[in-house]
Amino acid sequence: MSETSIPTPRPPHCPCLSGNPYAECCGRFHSGEAFAPTAEALMRSRYAAFARGEAGYLLATWHPLTRPESLELDADVRWLRLDIERTVQGGLFDSEGVVEFTAYSRSGGVAAQQHEVSRFVRLDRRWVYLEAVQPG
Repeated sequence: MSETSIPTPRPPHCPCLSGNPYAECCGRFHSGEAFAPTAEALMRSRYAAFARGEAGYLLATWHPLTRPESLELDADVRWLRLDIERTVQGGLFDSEGVVEFTAYSRSGGVAAQQHEVSRFVRLDRRWVYLEAVQPG
């Protein structure tokens, strides 16, 4: 008699394209189990939040001076890829950082991309998104 093994399903990869399972990557930040340790990690987790429709997380990680009162995400937008182009500071011991990225999406059969240079700061020892800045 032969044993038949049922393959264990692989956990879904994180939308931020780190290659890691969602629960071990941005899922920890979305659930509040952990906080993003760097500006780039916060940027990736915010992209993943857009991809998963996590508006509450986006608002919670937005600086109070620039945060909108509410945020409605377009359910028709499918986020496809995130390319981090450069990071300036934003490390474990920094108080501010910049992350330049391009995010690719599709809505109604139309492809789009969003290129942004984002500024992040630490607020109460946690990274938050402050604003988009002009590339310099």
